[in-house]
Amino acid sequence: MTRILFSSFFLLLATVCLSGQSNNLNAFNALSARVLAVDHEIPNEDLTDLSYTFALELGYRRQLGKYFGLAVPLKIGLIDVGELENISIVGIELLGQFYPAGVNAKVSPYLHAGYGIVGEGFDDSNLQLPLGLGFNFKLGDNSWFNLQGEYRISNQDNRDNIMAGVGYIYRFSSVDTDKDGIVNRDDRCPDLPGPAATGGCPDTDMDGIIDSDDKCPTEVGSIAMNGCPDADEDGVADGEDACPEVAGSAATKGCPDQDGDGVTDDKDQCPDVAGPADKMGCPDTDGDGVPDHEDLCPKVAGNPTTTGCPDRDGDGISDSEDQCPDAEGEAKAGGCPDRDGDGISDSEDQCPDAEGEAKAGGCPDRDNDGTPDKDDACPELAGTLKGCPDTDGDGVADRIDRCPTQPGDVANAGCPEIKQEVKERLEYAARAVQFQTGSAKLKESSYVILSEIAGIMRQYPDYNLTISGHTDNVGSEVTNLNLSQRRASSCRDFLIATGIREARIRSAGYGESLPTADNSTAEGRRLNRRVEFVLSPR
Repeated sequence: MTRILFSSFFLLLATVCLSGQSNNLNAFNALSARVLAVDHEIPNEDLTDLSYTFALELGYRRQLGKYFGLAVPLKIGLIDVGELENISIVGIELLGQFYPAGVNAKVSPYLHAGYGIVGEGFDDSNLQLPLGLGFNFKLGDNSWFNLQGEYRISNQDNRDNIMAGVGYIYRFSSVDTDKDGIVNRDDRCPDLPGPAATGGCPDTDMDGIIDSDDKCPTEVGSIAMNGCPDADEDGVADGEDACPEVAGSAATKGCPDQDGDGVTDDKDQCPDVAGPADKMGCPDTDGDGVPDHEDLCPKVAGNPTTTGCPDRDGDGISDSEDQCPDAEGEAKAGGCPDRDGDGISDSEDQCPDAEGEAKAGGCPDRDNDGTPDKDDACPELAGTLKGCPDTDGDGVADRIDRCPTQPGDVANAGCPEIKQEVKERLEYAARAVQFQTGSAKLKESSYVILSEIAGIMRQYPDYNLTISGHTDNVGSEVTNLNLSQRRASSCRDFLIATGIREARIRSAGYGESLPTADNSTAEGRRLNRRVEFVLSPR
């Protein structure tokens, strides 16, 4: 029996190893250990009053890829099946495993099924087909905590059983210290990441020469140049080649000298024509100190300041480009006199003694709006209305416009006229806003008209609101004055709560001092109890 078990184990192990050969980075070898609880009573109706037994499992695992793997577990333990109580068992099996979420997830569920043989007391054995579900919980790069349960079907009566266990799995053949995808056993430089082409050693420039042997580790080069580039293939490495893009010789540090004038081509501005070194290898036909290739007038002696061309008035502007060749002037004025230095010749400058702007006729224009300061009503602020800004374009300059962001009428200081229907709603509000008797607490019926007033204020953002509270003459003057002030404040607080800025609202109370009707009648007193709302430009 023992020979059969061990023969089976080695046969299964060889099968796993042969089938597990893979270059997949998800392939690895692992060892596992698990403590198992075994139950024969639940799956077998003929067995009752049995005790749970326990077993120890050691196993080898071979992961073939991200989703599939094989396992060869060896079990040693005890069983209780009625006629055999606390009998020792030894089992070995081959399992196929499927990981639907992949083997490298933090929590990796898997299904397994397989084939195994279990020996009892080394005298008898039976075949079992395990079907199970397990979970691997990742603890580190190479270790997992494991939970597994399985139902095992036997070819012998009363041997079906359920096994459940907890354990630990350690992956040992895929350790990759430098995380370059090459496991340490195959990595020539296991502590430094590198590509497979160089056996896992760093090759920063990917030229096939590892950095430790590469004299130019950040530049692609050749083996002949010890890893350094030689773009012109003249045998001088680019780092030492003064002309790395053009083939030369080692004697001239890799640079050619076609015209043989002693100036190498990379410094020779005229490489095909011999010239002196102080002229960068170029000839100077007219002898004015400007080489022919830079001389705009190579056959007529001129000045270096005018690129070799004549300059009669000596202002640094060649005669051919000087609008006033016989009068010393300024370049920005076309070579003509410019007393104030503003780039506008005196003959065209409306203010020749005061530096100014071209769009202002050469006169000062501090705000740069095109209106000379002498004609600008707002010389410090750019604008189009006699030099003043008019944001809303209503013909009223912002400086005197009480509503600068809303187009309005000149007669109304630049503010829009309040619509008649708005005035009527404000008049209606004086009667519609109601309070609790003898109190400043608003009645809910007043909320609608007050919300409407808030909307009117948003419609006229450049207007402020004055709220005036009034009472009849019932009660003392002091009490009525206080009540009218509090009622006006209640309306103001309501409007501020709707989002109207506090600075836009002023409230005051006048008590019984400003009646609009006769206080001797009930109707007159009713009309005198009011809160008035007046809009006015800021």
